[in-house]
Amino acid sequence: MPRWIEKSHMISRMRFWLTLFTVSLFTISGALAQDAGATRADWPHYGGTQFSWRYSALDQINTSNVKALTPVWLFQTGDYAENLQTTPIVENGVMYLITARARVFALDAATGREIWKYAYPEPPRSVPGFVGNRGLAIGDGKVFFGTKNNDMVALDQKTGRLLWRVNIDDARQCGCNITAAPLVVKDKVIVGGTGGDGAHRGYITAFSTKNGRLAWRWYVIPGPGEKGNETWKGDSWRFGGGAPWLTGSYDPALNLVYWGTGNAAADFYDADRVPAGADKSKDINLYTASVVALDADTGKLRWHYQEIHDDQWDWDSAYEVLVMDREVRGRMRQVLVHMNKSGITSVLDRVTGELLGVFSIPEVQTWISGITEDGKLVGRVEPQLGKTTTVCPTAAGAKSWNSMAYSPRTGFIYVPVNELCEDITPNNAPPEEGQSYMNGAFPIKLAPGRTTYSHVDAWDPITGKLAWKVPYKYVLLASMLATAGDLVFTGNPEGEFYALDAKSGNKLWSYQTGAGHRGGSASYSVNGRQYIATSTGWHVSVVGGAAMGLFPDQDWRLGSTLVVFALPEPSR
Repeated sequence: MPRWIEKSHMISRMRFWLTLFTVSLFTISGALAQDAGATRADWPHYGGTQFSWRYSALDQINTSNVKALTPVWLFQTGDYAENLQTTPIVENGVMYLITARARVFALDAATGREIWKYAYPEPPRSVPGFVGNRGLAIGDGKVFFGTKNNDMVALDQKTGRLLWRVNIDDARQCGCNITAAPLVVKDKVIVGGTGGDGAHRGYITAFSTKNGRLAWRWYVIPGPGEKGNETWKGDSWRFGGGAPWLTGSYDPALNLVYWGTGNAAADFYDADRVPAGADKSKDINLYTASVVALDADTGKLRWHYQEIHDDQWDWDSAYEVLVMDREVRGRMRQVLVHMNKSGITSVLDRVTGELLGVFSIPEVQTWISGITEDGKLVGRVEPQLGKTTTVCPTAAGAKSWNSMAYSPRTGFIYVPVNELCEDITPNNAPPEEGQSYMNGAFPIKLAPGRTTYSHVDAWDPITGKLAWKVPYKYVLLASMLATAGDLVFTGNPEGEFYALDAKSGNKLWSYQTGAGHRGGSASYSVNGRQYIATSTGWHVSVVGGAAMGLFPDQDWRLGSTLVVFALPEPSR
């Protein structure tokens, strides 16, 4: 054989083995990523893990025995200001719980016995914003949470003793506060604030877990001289909203933090913030209504994807970001899945921000006629100054801030979807720093011609196809929980907590908890026994209050009780 042919064969063999090694390495890393997205004995983060799946690998409770599930302990917090909106955190047999008024509890996760309690001082009434707290975080031996008056607080995880407390911003000036659970990443605790609907410039802030010292701050809206500032008219960037008011996700392999940002302000009137002649098929008012990837160490923007160019409907993109590895068109990709308020769901390459797929979830959608494969909105129905325009879904969201879940066993995301409409009437009032800056009235109403106004869906995010749907007569505002027992748990405002078959949607079990469901659930184990814990108590302000007004004959019960379920001991 001629030497050049032999050499060519050798190079081909080398390329083959290198390709095989690369594919195998990616497969292994993908398997690790899948493993990282599932919880086991603990529930260490707001979304379960930093990948935000709300999925437990525990399967002691499964489709064959879930009917035997029974309450084993309850804990009443005593804080009924806005009931219980949180998702509990569990580590090493201890549960950490926070209430609407920032009362923090450490409980024995097997019995509910109180270990310690910390009560954050009640902020003065002059502090703006509604009462509410959706969750806390743990890390570095500490418990972290934000407050109504815009403090970040760290407690000793073992004793509940206050370790440090830093002010993020003057809530009376910015009109903002912290309602979301922080995200702990390495030696930093990261948090976004409210203010997407106010004359305020939103931001994400990272603090040292050790002492609360500021590590970095990234502003959603770029200032003069920064890339993207040209997408704002004049000095409208100063009051442009965009607050990233929920909890982000993190990929340790890429060292990237992923966060959704809020809508531009004013919400329903854009003439004062959009440059003249701007192309609405391209980025406008950066970096609002976007998913962003930030370097976890520095806060530097790596990439962004704006889901709604010139958002005039209050379609926050602030919701949770699900991180996963999936095959897309025959190729394994590192992806993230994100849904905004409108129900448009984007699948992005989480390394580059490239759009890989997009689909829309709600059945009633009137604000556009469709969306193209490359994410462009077709037939935009834009609010007009001084006129009333009916739009579906609503600013409350096709899904509200309650989280969806993802199961790697089925490949489905599980989403609570609401079918509501609103009448938007814009105005052009000027901004007042730190004050509400929505510029419009938007009363919510029921979607016409229906007898059910919500449903739990299972979608394959890669194909954009619906697998199953379970309708419900009112609205659904509780988070989802998926488990390796092929179960999906959630609750409704009537107080029913229930389990669905993850593959078919069939209802397998339910329990009346005595109060409506607005918060989140978690699964964990202690001494080999699996538990399912859920927050109860209906949230009566903002979205919860608006929903109650649509069904005046209903009495969705309030409360602030954590209910914990397990199988009877003999069934284990």
